[in-house]
Amino acid sequence: MNKHHETTGPSDGQQITLRGPAELADALPYLMGFHPSDSVVMVALHGGRGRFGGRLRLGIPRAPGEWGPVAEQLADSLISGSERRDGRPDAIVIFLCQDSPDGESGRLTMERLRPFAQSLRTACGALDVPVLEALCLSDGRYWSYCCPDGRCCPPQGKPLAMPGTTVMAAAAAYAGVRVRGTLREMEARLAPWQTPDEVSAQLRALDRAASSLVPRILDERAKAEVAKETLTLARTLMDRLVRTPPAPEAVSDLGDDRLIDEDEAAAVILGLQDRETRDKAAVWMEGPEGHRALRLWRTLARRCVGPYGEHAAAPLTLAGWVSWSTGDEPGARVALAMALRSDPEYTFAQLLHRACNEGLDPETLRRCLRGDGDGGEGPEAAVAGAGEAGAVTGAGAALHVRRVRPAANRARRRASGRRATDTGGTAPAPGTAGPGMPRPGTAGPGPVAAGRRVRDARRYGRRGAGTRR
Repeated sequence: MNKHHETTGPSDGQQITLRGPAELADALPYLMGFHPSDSVVMVALHGGRGRFGGRLRLGIPRAPGEWGPVAEQLADSLISGSERRDGRPDAIVIFLCQDSPDGESGRLTMERLRPFAQSLRTACGALDVPVLEALCLSDGRYWSYCCPDGRCCPPQGKPLAMPGTTVMAAAAAYAGVRVRGTLREMEARLAPWQTPDEVSAQLRALDRAASSLVPRILDERAKAEVAKETLTLARTLMDRLVRTPPAPEAVSDLGDDRLIDEDEAAAVILGLQDRETRDKAAVWMEGPEGHRALRLWRTLARRCVGPYGEHAAAPLTLAGWVSWSTGDEPGARVALAMALRSDPEYTFAQLLHRACNEGLDPETLRRCLRGDGDGGEGPEAAVAGAGEAGAVTGAGAALHVRRVRPAANRARRRASGRRATDTGGTAPAPGTAGPGMPRPGTAGPGPVAAGRRVRDARRYGRRGAGTRR
């Protein structure tokens, strides 16, 4: 946790002590800002009282053959990342969160994941950091992989506390900490449309936009005019959105989708594939303007359907940036992870994802954009420079966990040199599609192939083109 978000206790500094598996399981959503689903979460503990430090989340790999290597990556990543920020952790807590398909076989899910839990405990022990607790959360119940006492941790598991009924929930409410629902629900707000009729109409609009805009974007004499058109249209759409106040989350996205037609969305999506245009759009990052922009970027991300899925990297990255800038770190991590899932090589998303996970202060980048919205070094250089300079990192949270039992396995074994696929937040890693994650879609023929030309120009660079990421 850090000073920009996710306060875990009252503002007067009162500390909360968690005792045992039940209170740990209840605290997980408040640590992450949402309910992790299909996820492994690892949390570093520091000091004799077990102060919570860095956190790491990754989608549980589907193939059991990946569990051993992934466990080594995760252990190495959490420990090395913690050493850079808060010092070497004294212990680690592990959560495996996965519901059963039928909602009634949580115990079978727990047993199926037991080898993964053991691999994680072994990997941490090999690096001389014990695992104090490893929990499985499934179908509204929890199980401990560490506790052999059936009196406190029975084979059938124990039910999770009802939401809002625990000391942790009361303290979080007092501190203004909000849990945003499940990870799956947060991702659904940014995921491409699935309804066949909507997808078909948006695909036709994207094809039309690609045929007309891509040649102009790749033409140095015309690209500035395309950028101006893109930003003007984006501003028009933001103004249209603000005239309709946001509804509750359950219906707000549907309302925003109806306010923007397919051709308008396609034109802005294609225009944002140019790096300089995207950078200029990134100045809409604060206050009411930032919230309007976030609504637009979410809407555009949902329009990147079918073979245009890779185009979502730009609006998803902008959504992640605005979320981070306005204090919503969980939302930022989810959006940036999805951007990297769309395009693992998208540099701006890589840099923002790392900076957010490292607890850097977004004000460094905001200052750059406020004073240099028309060019210069650009936000990518600013956020990279902030990371290299070791910009302000977050303070430790006033949340503690009492040591409940030693780790079961401290076998010495050298960890793999492979890097973990996610640190400090949500997956996947910069430059990779993590284990258990789908690979980015490939573009089809015709206008989509033309759209790929823009991305290829960004990827490999053209001197003076300004389209590299």
